[in-house]
Amino acid sequence: MKIGFAITSSYCTVEKIMEQVLNLVELGYDVVPIASPGVVLCDTRFGKGKDFKEILERITGHEVVSDIIEAERFGPKDKLDLLVVAPATGNFIAKLANGITDSPVTMATKATLRNQKPIVIGVSTNDGLGMNGANIMKLLNTKNIYFIPFGQDNYEKKPNSLISHFDMLLPTIEEALSDRQIQPVLKEYKKK
Repeated sequence: MKIGFAITSSYCTVEKIMEQVLNLVELGYDVVPIASPGVVLCDTRFGKGKDFKEILERITGHEVVSDIIEAERFGPKDKLDLLVVAPATGNFIAKLANGITDSPVTMATKATLRNQKPIVIGVSTNDGLGMNGANIMKLLNTKNIYFIPFGQDNYEKKPNSLISHFDMLLPTIEEALSDRQIQPVLKEYKKK
């Protein structure tokens, strides 16, 4: 099975995401990495974009798709069986909910939806219970879109922040392939 794994610029979740990419590869999935340009070009306190790109390519055996033109191929030519978008920032969620296709991740998502294949979203945003709440609810009610269970990660200091339980990616994929949203979607988030 060919799974696209699209990553947006929630840099603080990179380590958790890399574990999930590696897990899928070890389970035998053909994982194609896709990234927003900022992920592979920007250096942050969480790491260097170049290093992140190299690790993704080494783990998956594929070059990272980080250009909107490259990502268009997932529609007609190089179909995916499923696309994971994790971490999915509030920016990505807002664009998807409102039909904006201006990045490799939004293009890969549009192309995969056009093929009527599942999209699994792992939210990671400081605005999930703010203005982006409406966008999350809209996507929860959109055909072929499924969410990894999520909760508030730091309700005292960041009361609008939501983050997915990335360790629940595999069961979410299994349910999405059966056209079901894993339950419960809202799950208490306890920091470790």
